[in-house]
Amino acid sequence: MNTTLSGRLAGYESWNGHDPFEDHAGPFFFRRQPDGSITCAFEATPTHCNGGGFLHGGLLMTFADFSLFAIGRDVLEGGPSVTVSFSAEFTAAAGAGEFIEARGEVVRNTGSMVFVRGQVFTGSGENERILLNYSGIVKRVKKRPLEK
Repeated sequence: MNTTLSGRLAGYESWNGHDPFEDHAGPFFFRRQPDGSITCAFEATPTHCNGGGFLHGGLLMTFADFSLFAIGRDVLEGGPSVTVSFSAEFTAAAGAGEFIEARGEVVRNTGSMVFVRGQVFTGSGENERILLNYSGIVKRVKKRPLEK
């Protein structure tokens, strides 16, 4: 894990090298808050934007999917898992230069599946804008070799 970040990402960690797609799309980061909750974050750049200059919807959904695993990591216990369901509603737009965060909670853990819901947002206090509401189900899977 990478913990040598500075600026707005000081104190955050990453799973750098764990998921090549997320590393390329992000990079994305997470940190445990004093109350035990997890906050995820990334710094938006022009490469995260669509042709209209706003953060690409696919990027925000990828970040929310990353957040499912970070928020559920304690109950997932580091084992292999996959997203089996994901739902999202876009509520506002953001652009390059903004600090984007996600927070959420595990709402149910069946043992084999973990249900998570959360929000992607930017700003804080009165200036906070919720960009995306999301929920998803992560399923634990048995590790098996890739088929050829």
